[in-house]
Amino acid sequence: MEFNIALISGDGIGPEVIKEATKILDKIGKLFSHKFKYTEIEAGGASIEKYGEPLTKDNLEVCKKSNAIILGAIGGAKWDSQPLDKKPEKAILQLRKELSLGDNLRPIFVNSALTSFSPLKESILRKGLDILVVRDIVGGMICSEKKTGVGKFGREASDLEYYNEEIIRKTVIMGFEAAMKRRKKLASLDKANVLESSMLWRTVVNEISKDYPEVEVKHYLIDNASMEVLKDPSKFDVIIASNIFGDIIADELSQITGTAGILASAELGIKGPGIFTPNQLHNTDESIVGKDVANPIGVILASALLLRYSLGLSEEALKVENAVDRVLKENFVTRDLFCEGKKLIGTKEMGSRIADNI
Repeated sequence: MEFNIALISGDGIGPEVIKEATKILDKIGKLFSHKFKYTEIEAGGASIEKYGEPLTKDNLEVCKKSNAIILGAIGGAKWDSQPLDKKPEKAILQLRKELSLGDNLRPIFVNSALTSFSPLKESILRKGLDILVVRDIVGGMICSEKKTGVGKFGREASDLEYYNEEIIRKTVIMGFEAAMKRRKKLASLDKANVLESSMLWRTVVNEISKDYPEVEVKHYLIDNASMEVLKDPSKFDVIIASNIFGDIIADELSQITGTAGILASAELGIKGPGIFTPNQLHNTDESIVGKDVANPIGVILASALLLRYSLGLSEEALKVENAVDRVLKENFVTRDLFCEGKKLIGTKEMGSRIADNI
């Protein structure tokens, strides 16, 4: 089968790590008789430099016609002073809107060869940390009405935490469907003790739960959840959350693994192409650009998510994930994970070793 993949190398280390992702996909293609046709486009800072805007209409059309999109990295210090509509990150917001992407999936796990990097005690990690965060990305204060101005007390600003039943339902259903394929446990995060939007969220979760009687559902207030995931992450399987709460909890979970650089992320809609990125999409450490030291595992595992969720190739996705696991258990790491007992390799060699293990 032939698949069209839009490649957005983006900024910073993006071009380096994207090359390793295509190396992996090409190996999968050879083994399973698939053909991946890549179209490289600019977005983010690279597009601003070349075209004066984060994403052009022509490049947007390429993305729309693709089967999936891989994005390497976006942003950097040189664009920090740009207005909101001219920041590199605006490209992601445009893609989400134009492709009708409604949910972000973040698999969070601790690799058994890298447990020493986690700030959690070994007694906690021994119980396990394997969580899928399903987060809405179209509602809430991040995407809703915004106002600025001058009022009685000087300058003022507001961001509307707006939700409706339709937005909530699609995230909740995706969470339940994911839970059915995992350990059948679902945690829903909200702030229903003070927010009307969260009260609606909790109501919809309870309604939909009736269609999934096998799934154990538990509601958490977001502040309590942020403590509980530190105390005992093994209690959690699938987490569903609103835009802002999901953004925060996913980043917290990523950090407690101690190895956020090897995690991946997927943004999906009901139909059409999804966007697949490393968890650290906004890695703006310009000191490592072009030095063959960046960790490509995040975007390589993003390519595994692409295979599974956009192309329906679960066996192929598992091959990639198992190959990553084998290389890490052989103690090969890039500079960000190097410590005593590990074998230091570069970006390119990491990609090649993973490809060789598929």
